[in-house]
Amino acid sequence: MGLKLLHLNLHGLIRSHDLELGRDSDTGGQTLYVLELVKGLAERPEVEQVQLVTRLIQDRRISSDYSQKEEFIAPNATIIRFPFGPKRYLRKELLWPFLDDLADQLVTKLQFQEQLPDWIHAHYADAGYVGSLVSSRLGIPLVFTGHSLGREKQRRLLAAGVDHEHIEQTYSISRRIDAEELALAHANLVITSTRQEAEEQYLRYGNYVSSKAEVVPPGVDASRFHSLQSVEEEKLVQGLLTPFLRQVDLPPLLTIARAVRRKNIPALVEAYGRSPVLRQRHNLVLFLGCRNDPRQLDKQQRDVFQQVFDLVDRYDLYGQIAYPKHHRRDQIPAIYRWAANRRGLFVNSALTEPFGLTLLEAAACGLPMVATDDGGPRDILARCQNGLLTDVTDLESLQDSLEEAGSDLNQWNRWSENGVEAVSRSFSWDAHVCNYLGFMQKRLKSVQTSKLVVKEQSVNSPFGERLLLLDLDSELENIGKESLLNLRQNLKHFGPKLDNKLGVITGRSVKVARQRYKELYLPQSSVWICRAGTEIYYGKDDQNDYFWQSSIGVDWDRAAVEDALSSLKDHLKLQDAVQQSPYKVSYLLRKADKSILPLVRKRLRQKGQAALPFLRCHWYLDVLPLRASRVEAIRHLSLRWGLTLDQILVVASQQGDAELIRGLTSTVVPADHDSSLDSMRSHQRVFFALGSQNGLREGLKHFRIH
Repeated sequence: MGLKLLHLNLHGLIRSHDLELGRDSDTGGQTLYVLELVKGLAERPEVEQVQLVTRLIQDRRISSDYSQKEEFIAPNATIIRFPFGPKRYLRKELLWPFLDDLADQLVTKLQFQEQLPDWIHAHYADAGYVGSLVSSRLGIPLVFTGHSLGREKQRRLLAAGVDHEHIEQTYSISRRIDAEELALAHANLVITSTRQEAEEQYLRYGNYVSSKAEVVPPGVDASRFHSLQSVEEEKLVQGLLTPFLRQVDLPPLLTIARAVRRKNIPALVEAYGRSPVLRQRHNLVLFLGCRNDPRQLDKQQRDVFQQVFDLVDRYDLYGQIAYPKHHRRDQIPAIYRWAANRRGLFVNSALTEPFGLTLLEAAACGLPMVATDDGGPRDILARCQNGLLTDVTDLESLQDSLEEAGSDLNQWNRWSENGVEAVSRSFSWDAHVCNYLGFMQKRLKSVQTSKLVVKEQSVNSPFGERLLLLDLDSELENIGKESLLNLRQNLKHFGPKLDNKLGVITGRSVKVARQRYKELYLPQSSVWICRAGTEIYYGKDDQNDYFWQSSIGVDWDRAAVEDALSSLKDHLKLQDAVQQSPYKVSYLLRKADKSILPLVRKRLRQKGQAALPFLRCHWYLDVLPLRASRVEAIRHLSLRWGLTLDQILVVASQQGDAELIRGLTSTVVPADHDSSLDSMRSHQRVFFALGSQNGLREGLKHFRIH
């Protein structure tokens, strides 16, 4: 059988035809690259199937194409859309709370397929987060491509004087960076477009292992991007630009980019406006995506356009600058060729540029470049020798480079010829796909993965068709006599026979947990999730789930974790030995402060530890293996014993229990819960009870578990 491949591209608008590139900040070069890669892979004889997973969106403001559950791309290639979060279209920064839902849906779908994918390729941080969960649960190798990285974006924004709090609120930068760290920790292979990414940008991540990275530059479709322009194409582009330009045949400075801050378009407009040389010699032509009603653009796009309009007015650029409202993707090659035929230049003024596919497209059409001295353009210029790099944060440098690049016709001819030849030699899609598959198959041979996945409920399951998980440490620890009697009464509504339907979650050892649970005179527990999710036991005989422990122990070094956090002794105190275990390091905070979590994560990453911290009840911090948690232990039970997540009911009440609410398990939150859980009310499988005494009964009734 051939290879089965799964790609994750979760945000933006992606479909098999007429990509709406530039519609917003989320629908750009990454979307195009992923779609073209999927098509290229599907054409290979060694590939049997390629599936592209994205978000299902039902929103009257956008095409109904994005509400189709499945869409044909090409033979052997399909788009699969999953609903998660609100039905409407959301920008990527708002998707974080709903990604666990997608991970649960995807695992459920994959576990029932005849053959699991040979690998998952996650594109961007959000897909990296989901891919990490799916890879860990099902044992599928993971490939990660960041496309653009949170740490680099944060560095650039801070350098530009943007306030850290504003960056956090606008871009959810901490969640993005944490997701990138998680993806890098799980990834078997990291695909980058440039050496600068591999050797500089990714090195800022504690979980990055350089030996796992391979540089595979994107490819260009030679059938579309070439230097031969037809008369019809000439007329088409003229029609787009004539309404704007007095002298339409002047050599254009051409930009094709989304109207987002990172693309730095206002700086290009200002450099042009300040230069009498550029204004006399060139027109400025900006294709900044499509727009109908400016009020429908997001704030970032509106801000960029407003800056452009203000600069046009300030420098009186009317008749010298064009910014058409509409263009189609299939017109882009003609636009490059039109500019090349007038001996223009393609300009990329982006503050950061992970690769710069438009630079290659322009080069293939014979159009030289002036580009940002960052990331991909360095690698492209090294191979193509077709233009100049410049510091785009310095207006004088950008202006000087543009003036120099357009000053020598012989040099322009050399650059044009160099670009066409180099793209044909080094940047074809065939070469890209061949290199990609070669690295994948090489890595697959060295990856040893195994997971026990049951497709239907096992006859040997320790529990029945449903499971109720009670938290011994919070819900039951200080329970009063009246509440305990009420709980016993509520449990009667869970079913006529409670045997094999109850489970206990605790941070304690199974021995101590059993002793405490026995004192409560509650029905027998069939499963014990102990030590904060690092140990699982079954039945009355403490039968250990050794498969779970072997799977979470990958890259775990308990002593090294303690050493990594020893410098935080002013914030953390190790708990007593009885609270420690081989896969759990437990601390007590000296002062209740949720900001300790980012600090602990930073220390662990700095020391290269594959571990994650969890804060519960404001005071208790557990550090666990990267693959362990209460949530992952529950998913392990579901996969091992064939129990669907909607038949697992969890009670969540304390600070730190938010992780239990995310995803597709059914969760009951009693009335007297910690206020930190209120932010989880929008999740689809959580029920907030009105009463504390009968909260469990309310939840059982709500989820129709009886």
